[in-house]
Amino acid sequence: MIIKTVLILCGGKGTRLGAIGKKTPKTLIKVQGKPIIWYIIKILIKNGFNHFILPIGYKGVQIKKYFRNNKLFDNSKIELIDTGNNTTIAKRIFKVKKNIISNNFVLLNGDAIFDFNIKKTFDNHQNKNIDATFIGCTTKLPFGIIAKRKNKIVDFIRDVQFNTVQKKFDKSFKGHVYSGISILKKKLLNKNFKNFKNFEMLFYPPLIKKNKTAFEEINGFWHSIDNYKDVDDVNNKKNKVKYAYIKKIINKVKK
Repeated sequence: MIIKTVLILCGGKGTRLGAIGKKTPKTLIKVQGKPIIWYIIKILIKNGFNHFILPIGYKGVQIKKYFRNNKLFDNSKIELIDTGNNTTIAKRIFKVKKNIISNNFVLLNGDAIFDFNIKKTFDNHQNKNIDATFIGCTTKLPFGIIAKRKNKIVDFIRDVQFNTVQKKFDKSFKGHVYSGISILKKKLLNKNFKNFKNFEMLFYPPLIKKNKTAFEEINGFWHSIDNYKDVDDVNNKKNKVKYAYIKKIINKVKK
């Protein structure tokens, strides 16, 4: 069997979730009756991944209890590794580096539900011998915008979905929203990166400059759980599109 490793970051404290985050680690917050981690692992299994590493921290005992009491994942190799409550992301990754089996692995946050062909993206990454592939997404603006067409104001809109941004003084610049999902070569995790206090800001820029990298946009569904409103967006039947898509995912992974 070919091993394909996924490293799921799930040791954060979820402070922006208020009272929910104080009781439950983000990855165990329930969406339509099932914890976020259930969706993540089920979709990844559906895409051919079979080795999962969870560097746990805040309320890690609850995560251990969930997997101990849940027989749904008995046929999957899941490693729960205690990396400490106040450990930085870089140190969490470094502590579990030796457990990564595949030469290329998926790194993602344990607080987003998604459904897209990540197998295809992983295969492209491997076949083209890419060092790092970053995966982009569409998300919702947290504020209102004034809509213009041909320099004429035509509307005021809230909850706009967007996937790119423009830099104010650089018209040639086009930025893409990052989903928190990347595919990396294991060899990139050198011993120095463990000291990065801000993992993404200190690790990714030099990586992009020195290595062969790629970008792919999610063609499917992605929803991050960052605050209570994000939870309500997928649990409330009034939000018809997202609520229905979650139902679709549940039916898909049960097959």
